[in-house]
Amino acid sequence: MVNRPSVPEIITVNSEQLQTQIRDLLPSQNGFGSELQASNVITPIIDLTATAEGSSLPVSLQQALAFGSQTVFSVAGSTTVLANSPGFYRITGTVVYTGGGSLSISITDGLATKNMWIASGITTTVLDQFDFIVWLAAGESVSADSSSGSNAMNGSIRQVADSQGALVQPSGYPL
Repeated sequence: MVNRPSVPEIITVNSEQLQTQIRDLLPSQNGFGSELQASNVITPIIDLTATAEGSSLPVSLQQALAFGSQTVFSVAGSTTVLANSPGFYRITGTVVYTGGGSLSISITDGLATKNMWIASGITTTVLDQFDFIVWLAAGESVSADSSSGSNAMNGSIRQVADSQGALVQPSGYPL
């Protein structure tokens, strides 16, 4: 049996989407080289994505609840505007629904309203949690609403990225 070394193959990858992603993630490489290439050689990879995007924190930590970053809210029989500036927001909290009326979190553009989360038409007491991220474009707002004083929603909201997608670090980070 003859042992023959493998010959690496290098091929050109023609993908404008991949080239755009490389330019966006690595602005220092913009204009450097004209073609992406792929190889059949196993190469160790160091993931620099978070640093290239401007954050050294994993997403789960970047979205952490923080004392100085949170705006708390409590609604019972009222409506509260949670945010009205463009960007990405994490909304988390709990509800107590005792039947009758409704509880909701909705986004409006001033002309139409769309529910993102709603509890309505339930005949028993319900305790529930919610935790999600919303995107607000210019002119939009997100609100929490309780149509009955016996139904309550308590929680907090925190901006996790601005309207350009730049991550907003938790208040106080880094020390």
